[in-house]
Amino acid sequence: MGFALWVDAAADLAWAQGTHEYRPMGTAVIARTGQFRRQDFQQSRRRPAHLENSFAGFFGSLEDVNAILRAQPEWKLRWTPGHLG
Repeated sequence: MGFALWVDAAADLAWAQGTHEYRPMGTAVIARTGQFRRQDFQQSRRRPAHLENSFAGFFGSLEDVNAILRAQPEWKLRWTPGHLG
C-alpha cells in the first residue's frame, strides 16, 4: 500500500491517491480535519490540477495519513513529483 497526500489549504480539504498491491485505488477527498477510509477512494475521481504545488508527502498506510492529518497544524507543501502527474 502507498498513499500520496495533497493539502488544499484554501478549501480546507485533504486529497489522497492510493495504491493497493500496485493497483490504483483511486482518489479520495475529505475535510482537512477528517479521517480517510478505504471506501472514500473512487477510481473515477481525479485530483484537481491546481494542487500541483500542494503535495504533502508519501505515506505507507491510511493510518499514517490520518495520524499526520491529526498532528500537523501547518504544512510544508511542495511540488508534486512527476510520476504522480
